[in-house]
Amino acid sequence: MTSPRAVLGRILTDLGSTLVEVVAGRADPARPVTGVLIHDPGDESARLPGAVVLGVGVYGAENVAALVGQARAVGAAALVVRSPVAVEGPVAEAAARHDLPVLGLTPGASWAQVAALLRALLATDEVGTVGRPGEPGGDDPLSGDLFAMANAAAGLVGGPVTVEDRGGRVLAFSSRQEEGDEARIATILDRQVPAEKLRALEQRGDFHNLYRSDGPIYIDDIAGKPRAAIAVRAGGEILGSIWVVVDGPLSEVQDRALRESAKVAALHLLRQRSSADAERRLRADLLATVLEGGAGASQAAARLGLTGQPACVLAVMAVDAGPPVSHVAPAATPADGPDPVSLPDRVAAGDLLAGALALHLSAIHPRAAVAGLGGVTYAVLPTTSAERAQRIAEEFLGRIGSRVPALIGIGRVAAGPTDLRQSRADGDRVLRVLAGGRSRLHVARLSEVYAASLLEDLSDRIAAEKDIPDGPVVRLRAHDARHQTAFTESLAAWLDSFGDVIAAAAAVHVHPNTFRYRLKRIAEVSGIDLSDPNDRFEAMLQLRLGLGER
Repeated sequence: MTSPRAVLGRILTDLGSTLVEVVAGRADPARPVTGVLIHDPGDESARLPGAVVLGVGVYGAENVAALVGQARAVGAAALVVRSPVAVEGPVAEAAARHDLPVLGLTPGASWAQVAALLRALLATDEVGTVGRPGEPGGDDPLSGDLFAMANAAAGLVGGPVTVEDRGGRVLAFSSRQEEGDEARIATILDRQVPAEKLRALEQRGDFHNLYRSDGPIYIDDIAGKPRAAIAVRAGGEILGSIWVVVDGPLSEVQDRALRESAKVAALHLLRQRSSADAERRLRADLLATVLEGGAGASQAAARLGLTGQPACVLAVMAVDAGPPVSHVAPAATPADGPDPVSLPDRVAAGDLLAGALALHLSAIHPRAAVAGLGGVTYAVLPTTSAERAQRIAEEFLGRIGSRVPALIGIGRVAAGPTDLRQSRADGDRVLRVLAGGRSRLHVARLSEVYAASLLEDLSDRIAAEKDIPDGPVVRLRAHDARHQTAFTESLAAWLDSFGDVIAAAAAVHVHPNTFRYRLKRIAEVSGIDLSDPNDRFEAMLQLRLGLGER
């Protein structure tokens, strides 16, 4: 069997010449790397053994040394901090004591892009590995993942290589990027071709020539060093392109090598696309199994990395652009709230929500699982606090704004995978309350909307029994319908005003004496004893449930 590709040495080989360098400690090239964690001094530390920890905003020898210990305590494989790093004294001692290498990040490099590059490397490692000689693909220098292919192509063509999508985003790059020019270095640091460079190539017609040509094109009259480029195709579809910094026009051997590289790159890009689709389907199936409970829940949770830690469920649903509204009258019904979008539209909006939520939560906890199920997006967030989950959900809604209006129900914290089913039930109950318009909130826990949730349960029971009980509110509504009176509205206003006749009369725009007369007639028509607290409670409950409405 081949050894795992997701190791520290792989990261240092592919990123070391351009982005990071070892500044303290011993970097074991065989140390496994499982993910990326972004350090937040104001938040609880997630535990992900084998993660590369990004020390964003951590400066000074003492602070870096302290973070070395914290990172090792959560099982980190390496720590990255911004260069220059004062490596003498505390940092060197901490790195040696905890056996954790400290990597320095090149000044000017974006933390977000470094995180994306590291995740891309890990993702491609999961897709496939390079075989040994004699194994399938083992004798082919262009086999393996996209980064390995870029390195192989650079060796064959004789210049640093980037693989880019149609928008100029860098999907992979080779080593030796220091042999390029300033534009290439900027492209690698930002993981994106500079906008002015793209505009210049577009205006000159280079992209037009690139995508029309079956082979490489040569571009020499641009600022910086010449380039050779070739489109990456699958059938009639342009998947991207390969760009090489060269000294002059390609030789026949280089031309042939670049053509072969493009064919291999196409296979990798198609495989990554297929793998991503399959992974999304698999994660959705596993998450559905976890949330439904039963015999397979624990095994599915283990495959998602959700065991051994408390977690809670977030239930997210897209709604129309209208915000949730409060009750105008106590007898508010679900029609008073935001209209959930139709199921097909909700599924489409849910795809957007699921992708955005997965990206948002991945920066907070790498083991968060997100999937859309039946028009609702569910997320399992490892955390010990439902209040923290609520803050994270509110931050997410603040980020997406009005692009995809949504409501989020927060379930209770589950001690283990078998309890996540109840957490999901909580989230669904909250979501129904929010979508039904019984709350102004966009994000809530069950404890915040518990009474409204009980009203929803009572409404379900009444609807299932198909037998609306008689009562004072039902009789009042029938009288109002026959005689065009407003007794139900007046009773609701009086109850809402805690029996204050002056305030209730003002709410329905009548004179207080007229309102007092109405109260007398209400008691006569409905049979309610307004001095009895039990009668008042029953009337309030029937108003909230909308009993007797047509």
